[in-house]
Amino acid sequence: MPYLLITAAVFWMDFFVKAHMDKKYACKVTHPRFRDKIRLEKYYNKGAALNFLAARPRLLRSIHTVVLAVVAVMYYLLLRVQGKPLSKMGTSLLLGGGLSNLYDRYAKGHVVDYFHVNIGPAWFRNIIFNLSDFCIFIGAVLAAAGSEQP
Repeated sequence: MPYLLITAAVFWMDFFVKAHMDKKYACKVTHPRFRDKIRLEKYYNKGAALNFLAARPRLLRSIHTVVLAVVAVMYYLLLRVQGKPLSKMGTSLLLGGGLSNLYDRYAKGHVVDYFHVNIGPAWFRNIIFNLSDFCIFIGAVLAAAGSEQP
């Protein structure tokens, strides 16, 4: 049960942050934070990471739906197994983040991204993320690491 709460918490936290960003901030206007190490900037991403498949939003939405359905089935099966807390935590984060971005794709036709990190190589500094993106990445790493557990 706590894993389902994590999934729901990720979805709703990102949902409310995106709603706040939509109301308060204009698109493509940068707002530096933390000595300019983090920048808030609302961006409507019609594609996946780095605008991949932005020209084919229906195809991307279909792929996203199928992948998330597979993850949801795996999550259901995983929750029925004893142990594997790392895999369960990772899959909870992955599913919560994926559902939040998928909701955006269906409801708005784009995903609302809102911050980027101003450290590292130039290509990384140009990517705009949202909370769900980080949860998806961290969740995938945890789920993979947890798959090695007995």
